[in-house]
Amino acid sequence: MAIVKVIEILSDSKTSWEDAAKNAVTEASKTVKNIKSVYVQDQSCVVSDGMVTAFRVNVKISFAVNS
Repeated sequence: MAIVKVIEILSDSKTSWEDAAKNAVTEASKTVKNIKSVYVQDQSCVVSDGMVTAFRVNVKISFAVNS
């Protein structure tokens, strides 16, 4: 039986939500091994002077835990 752990990460990007999700995985993979999936739980934007200036995502990253 595999054991899977889930962590929640907030990430942002000036380009897109997709890029923000990729940034979350890139940063998490520096310390977390065996990442299996990413679930985008929430998306939002930062607006300044009527323009979108940043894209934000709240993701849940699942990874296998070695037993």
